[in-house]
Amino acid sequence: MPKSKSKTPGEKKSPARKKSTKTSLVEKAFPMVRVIDEQVRASIPPELVSRVKGCRKKKKIISTTYPYDTMMDKVAYEKEIELLQIELVKMQTWVNHTGERIIIIFEGRDAAGKGGTIKRFTENLNPRGARIVALAKPSETERGQWYFQRYVEQLPTKGEIVFFDRSWYNRAGVEHVMGFCSPHEYLEFMRQAPEFERMQVRSGVRLFKFWFSVSREEQLRRFLGRAKDPIKQWKLSPMDVESLGRWEEYTKAKESMLFYTDTADSPWTIVRSDDKKRARLNSIKFLLDSVPYEGKDEALVGNIDRKVVGTAKAIYEVDELTPSPVKLDEASAA
Repeated sequence: MPKSKSKTPGEKKSPARKKSTKTSLVEKAFPMVRVIDEQVRASIPPELVSRVKGCRKKKKIISTTYPYDTMMDKVAYEKEIELLQIELVKMQTWVNHTGERIIIIFEGRDAAGKGGTIKRFTENLNPRGARIVALAKPSETERGQWYFQRYVEQLPTKGEIVFFDRSWYNRAGVEHVMGFCSPHEYLEFMRQAPEFERMQVRSGVRLFKFWFSVSREEQLRRFLGRAKDPIKQWKLSPMDVESLGRWEEYTKAKESMLFYTDTADSPWTIVRSDDKKRARLNSIKFLLDSVPYEGKDEALVGNIDRKVVGTAKAIYEVDELTPSPVKLDEASAA
């Protein structure tokens, strides 16, 4: 029987063993890395993956359809965001004094930049008159209620601003794509949502709906970055990762949502968010420009970049130039 090779004192581990040990430690520390890698291999076009992983410059915009080649300068951004946050405080003071009610909805694909933008909107506002609503999945009791009921409970009172980090539009997006609602429930939502919002607007609520539109390249870059960042691990769930492979399905869901719910009473505003800094600045400017608060710096808030923020008809992602919405009557018949 051959003798086993004994390890001499001071003998170094082989490169293969070192690599195996390192890989094991990385997987334990960052479990989503492996999950994302598997999803990428299974569902993302290889040329897109190669383009994203081959981009070494953090400030470079990967998508060829975004109107700028590089991210906004940090110094210029910080100077402008500070001035805009002063304007937001002015607006909140006006809302409080006049008893206005404002709702701001933030929707978009995973990793589109919604949460970071909400933070910049709210970080200097008085929390007594400005609150963020980010509801968890409905409870058993809530599932037995009218779909909009749990959102009605979160609507603002006089002098209050409410920020919805995702909203009733969950039904038009993730619930529909992932099969968490029935076809009938989905179609009823499409019929009821415009009327639900029309009633709010006619009762005096100022309703703003932002859709944060991120390219497939930038979404993938952000997912890969989050997977390796221990501070951002909480932002990823298996369902978020699965959305990487359902790009076309979410595209169709978005197109149908815009077709039926982009109304004169409550239009959608599209924010191109490949550059988070430009997205934050211009969404804040759009809101401030739309609200008639006192003491407004017109030159500052009126300087909106229309290549970044615009109507649903004016701004589309590259593969959404030709909407193909679901026909409600046809879907009902099916």
